[in-house]
Amino acid sequence: QVQLVESGGGLVQAGGSLRLSCAASGRTYSSYSMGWFRQAPGKEREFVAVASRSGTLYYGDSAKGRFTISRDNAKNTVYLQMNSLKPEDTAVYSCAAAPLGRGMLAVPTSYDFWGQGTQVTVSS
Repeated sequence: QVQLVESGGGLVQAGGSLRLSCAASGRTYSSYSMGWFRQAPGKEREFVAVASRSGTLYYGDSAKGRFTISRDNAKNTVYLQMNSLKPEDTAVYSCAAAPLGRGMLAVPTSYDFWGQGTQVTVSS
């Protein structure tokens, strides 16, 4: 069992930056791939980024070049550094954990555990 708690969301102007954190509980945190997804009102959940358990990083098209995912296994925390934010980045951002052996890490159904989400609002 893994419990996830996000923090770091808020209101920022276009062009600004935010760093989201996701703190995980559970002894087997390091064995999970950790992903970030976002969901805007009226839209489907969208893959943002994932840091696999092996350390490989993957990004969704909207995040490439602007967002950076990282994980600190010693702190049981995964981060999402978001730079050059745009109004279209406004969404609820959630972190999620996928157990060993799951592929298709850009797909929400690959993840077993989810945080409650944190709101990111980018003003123009």
